[in-house]
Amino acid sequence: MLTDPSILFNSRMVCQAFRRFGQKLLRRRKLEPGMADSRLVRCLNTLDLVALGVGSTLGAGVYVLAGEVAKDKAGPSIVLCFLVAAMSSVLAGLCYAEFGARVPRSGSAYLYSYVTVGELWAFATGWNLILSYVIGTASVARAWSSAFDNLIGNHISHMLQGSSVALNFPHILAEYPDFFALGLVLLLTGLLALGASESALVTKMFTGVNLLVLVFIVVSGFIKGDLHNWKLTEEDYNFAVTKYNDTHSLGPLGSGGFMPFGVEGLLRGAATCFYAFVGFDCIATTGEEARNPQRSIPMGIVISLSVCFLAYFGVSSALTLMMPYYLLQPESPLPEAFLYVGWAPARYVVAVGSLCALSTSLVGSMFPMPRVIYAMAEDGLLFRFLSHIHSGTRTPIVATVISGIIAALMALLFELTDLVDLMSIGTLLAYTLVSLCVLILRYQPEREIRNDDDEDTQEDKKKKAEKLTLLKLLCPLDSDPTPISGRIVYVCSSLLALLVIAVCVVLSHFSIPLLSGEYAWTAVVVVLLVLITGITGIISRQPQSSTPLHFKVPGLPYLPLMSIFVNVYLMMQMTTGTWARFGVWMLIGFAIYFGYGIHHSQEEMKSDQPPLKSRTRGDLTRTGTDSI
Repeated sequence: MLTDPSILFNSRMVCQAFRRFGQKLLRRRKLEPGMADSRLVRCLNTLDLVALGVGSTLGAGVYVLAGEVAKDKAGPSIVLCFLVAAMSSVLAGLCYAEFGARVPRSGSAYLYSYVTVGELWAFATGWNLILSYVIGTASVARAWSSAFDNLIGNHISHMLQGSSVALNFPHILAEYPDFFALGLVLLLTGLLALGASESALVTKMFTGVNLLVLVFIVVSGFIKGDLHNWKLTEEDYNFAVTKYNDTHSLGPLGSGGFMPFGVEGLLRGAATCFYAFVGFDCIATTGEEARNPQRSIPMGIVISLSVCFLAYFGVSSALTLMMPYYLLQPESPLPEAFLYVGWAPARYVVAVGSLCALSTSLVGSMFPMPRVIYAMAEDGLLFRFLSHIHSGTRTPIVATVISGIIAALMALLFELTDLVDLMSIGTLLAYTLVSLCVLILRYQPEREIRNDDDEDTQEDKKKKAEKLTLLKLLCPLDSDPTPISGRIVYVCSSLLALLVIAVCVVLSHFSIPLLSGEYAWTAVVVVLLVLITGITGIISRQPQSSTPLHFKVPGLPYLPLMSIFVNVYLMMQMTTGTWARFGVWMLIGFAIYFGYGIHHSQEEMKSDQPPLKSRTRGDLTRTGTDSI
């Protein structure tokens, strides 16, 4: 029986249509070898970037988080929690630093994904970063308003709660509209619209005051502290019960000593402390406004993370030395600690530092938001008018104003408690993709990375035509990456990501399956770990790019893989409700992408143009659908 030729023709057409559609989703931007011309003004130096990173990362958490974790999770070993958390954050920070040296453009993780894993993943990353920054801005603004209200005796909240403007939609809208937070966000939106240098100056001032307050806290803690508080016993606890006659105000003792809740408590505390170091990625959005981004972005990230670790380490040490961990008050640990040692007036210094920290954290959330929107709009993935640059200030004025208004309205009306975890998903997803991109990109040949359209030499054509053999897989003979070794790493990295997700899903349900009696799941984890080890070994055998950069992540492929594992594991700890909200946000984003972005993408426009015979390395264009 003969097959109808029209059916074969139609099926071939369908296959070709699906292939073209898949190529659109995976098309990549050209990775530029140096600094291209920027529509923004390059005015930020390394100190500006450090101040921005420290201000964004070292928020009000430094005044609260140490007490919360020390009281019932880690005790005095909170100092080790911050050490473990800092080491985990540094893994992602190093990956951002390498990309900052490679891609001196606005967009941060969005752009890094675009040049490595394709347009669809890039859009998903950028869309989630926008959500993270909007929620972060609104929540910090409400926290600033609340802290200021507490400082003046809660007069603002009492007045609004009993007024006719009170809102009656629990779990959706806030208890009352926060006009103070609204005005604060709009004020800072105006500041950001003036220019990056003005924003950086304000950030440096507030960050400087915040660091001075933290130095005062650390020095005071070591002066008034008692080393005995790091080796407390049951007798001390019983004495506290007798003295205060109120066991409800006391936290658990655990086993006493420096690590009262054991290794498990230390790890739980470290997981919480990890989020204390979130925020440094805002430095990566300054690629088009830094004077020397290839040098200052890596330095800014590393220095800011180091400063933040020293601050958290010093404050947590001082706090647990000043008073027993089970007496700490999670809501206001530092004022209570100074009251405990007889320095009550110091609480006003703490209040000033807390407001300065909230101010820098607010600027740190607002500064990168319009830069990501601008980068996506300039690439055509979001509405083009959002990429408009003010001719005088050279700032993304439309993206700044619109994102500021949206964040201000959220701060005014919404109850943000249930939405804060969405920030974590967006940030962790970005960290994961940046680590994966570094892992992939380091093993790609230079011509593939830059997507040059120059005619291939006979040697290039021969290498592209080579077939994969077991020898090439395990013992490649080339000293530099080839097209086939690059594809091996691309496929292996994708498999690694899937396997790590599978391991994290199992571990999130059974912390240690063997100890839980889940022997079948233990076997599954062992098999997955063996596969991960084998694939990692294959990647490690492939030749790496020797292109000189101002900074490169050491220890490939192991450090990026560890970063991916940490980030995915933390994402798996989110609640079902958080993932449902995440799904709704992604549906909205994909509706925009498939309805607008995929058709108006710059890469779509370039693919419609006739190919050029030659082009310079500094040209911003690329071939569009070539895959790694």
